[in-house]
Amino acid sequence: MTDVPDKPSAPGAPTATGAPGSSRAAGALPARALDRRGAILGVATAGAAAVVGTAIHAWNGASHGGATGSGRTTEATVTVKGMRFVPDTIDVASGDRLVITLENTGDQVHDLVLAGGATTGRVAAGASARFDAGVITGPVEGWCSIAGHRAQGMVLRITADGRATGVAQPSQAATGHGGHGGHGAASDGPSATPNREAPLPEGFTPFDAALAPAPAGTVHQHTLTVTEVPSAYVGAGVTQTRWTFNGTAPGPVLRGKVGDTFEITLVNNGSMSHSIDFHAGIVSPDAVMRSINPGESLVYSFTAEHAGIWLYHCSTAPMSVHLASGMHGAVIIDPDGLAGVDREYVLIQSEIYLGPEGGVTDADKVAAKAPDLMCFNGAAFQYALQPLKARPGERVRFWVMDAGPSLPTSFHVVGLQFDTVFFEGAYQLGGPDGVGRSWRGGSQALGLQPAQGGFVEAVVPAVGSYAVVTHAFADMEKGAMAILKASE
Repeated sequence: MTDVPDKPSAPGAPTATGAPGSSRAAGALPARALDRRGAILGVATAGAAAVVGTAIHAWNGASHGGATGSGRTTEATVTVKGMRFVPDTIDVASGDRLVITLENTGDQVHDLVLAGGATTGRVAAGASARFDAGVITGPVEGWCSIAGHRAQGMVLRITADGRATGVAQPSQAATGHGGHGGHGAASDGPSATPNREAPLPEGFTPFDAALAPAPAGTVHQHTLTVTEVPSAYVGAGVTQTRWTFNGTAPGPVLRGKVGDTFEITLVNNGSMSHSIDFHAGIVSPDAVMRSINPGESLVYSFTAEHAGIWLYHCSTAPMSVHLASGMHGAVIIDPDGLAGVDREYVLIQSEIYLGPEGGVTDADKVAAKAPDLMCFNGAAFQYALQPLKARPGERVRFWVMDAGPSLPTSFHVVGLQFDTVFFEGAYQLGGPDGVGRSWRGGSQALGLQPAQGGFVEAVVPAVGSYAVVTHAFADMEKGAMAILKASE
């Protein structure tokens, strides 16, 4: 284990240790124990957690550059409780140099960035990092730069002689470390502008919506590896950094039957904490749904007890941002007696909240439920530009899931009527019992709230292009649309 030196070697240069048992700088405050969830789940292991590397920025804020210091050094320790820094305010005598130790006593990766650029870099749960904040002559603001964390309240204020910080000074804010206008993104610049007329980019392959039958056997083993994919195409001519399971958003579609067992190995190859929650399982969440550090893994097992299409998603806070960034997928559990059809497609509706081009999800837009794009299977308009296929006379089944994170859908196919509707575990029409047959019932839309799902079936009557949409038309116009192209 590496001892923390009494003084950093250079301004802005952090040192990191595993929090349990690490030596401490003179004058540092006592370390706090892991928060309740971290203690219960054993997220941190003594000596094993490490800072996840990021570039370390030299301090260049207005409170440091060119300042004549008092010659004194103040040391402060900041811990993490939930989505808060504790303490959230540090008072320093004007002219003192401030050295901060961040002890990550939370259950996921965090960092601390000061306006001006000084930063700890990413710090794993259970680890710590120490850095030089420079000479403090006025108010300074800091925050966790991981997308969504600042918006959740991870803000630190530094005061000089008791003066309130308020907001970052213009010269500090100009460095852009808080994201564009405080939107919680980790990249600078304005939000990307979607072009709804943009063609699919060369080399882009739409997510395969065609669904294969449930595999043979009763035990299904899968590895889901978390990766953070830069410059992923999300539709309308825009790319974003996506957080994914197995490199795609949505993640792999899993399928089985009632009574089957799923053994899932989750591997975190990302740069921050992630986790997973399977709605298809009935399990205690304490162990299997915990956040894990980069480089860690866990095994999540469940037996499918009920039929339906079930959401899975990252459950690390803020869940809305992780899910909106691409960390969701579906598990399909066939109902007993499920009839065969000519074609099956799966369509997972979700919302996209654009940060800068190539950047991360805008957490403020997520909180406001104001998406820039809506999509089926991760990219807006992809199946409008590369249609799904069918032939006249074929029976087509659409499995539909609303992944959200926040908005509902009203699934509709222009020119077709559904004669079979399965919603949240029950047939509303059709099925083995022929619900609705005696009164010739039909359906025009499948309405779903976030995390709800089901399937519908229809027979394609003739050659043509059948628009597949959410009938919430403002959302359809943002990209939640497809074409079912029927040809001979």
